[in-house]
Amino acid sequence: MEMLPATATVFATLAAWSVVLLVAHILLQGFFATRELGSAWNAGPRDEGRKPEGVLAGRAGRASANLRETYPAFPALCLALAVTGDPSGWGLIGAYVWFAARIIYLPLYLAGIPYIRSLVWLGSLAGLAAMFLSVVL
Repeated sequence: MEMLPATATVFATLAAWSVVLLVAHILLQGFFATRELGSAWNAGPRDEGRKPEGVLAGRAGRASANLRETYPAFPALCLALAVTGDPSGWGLIGAYVWFAARIIYLPLYLAGIPYIRSLVWLGSLAGLAAMFLSVVL
């Protein structure tokens, strides 16, 4: 049986941990919405159209939506780099940058910190760009 390169294992591990990050976003959003509207709302069909209006529920929801906008690119690029290799190492650096930036982004968004949050978001895009360039170049 042929062994995978060490970087392929790292990309697989980062992709797996990114799922934990995604689930954390979803759970946090649900937590703040449930805290505001109650467990009966959360457990019910939500047919009445009520939406959480509180600051933290709104921020958690928007941060989660923001993650989900670019999230599909991350595991796809991890897979591509695991398969094709990453001889320059920039793909792995990009993956770590994306992952760290997405972790940092959440508390910045929840705290309502502007500008720095936007810079961190740009950093996550730069990480994806480094990954993409490592695949195609």
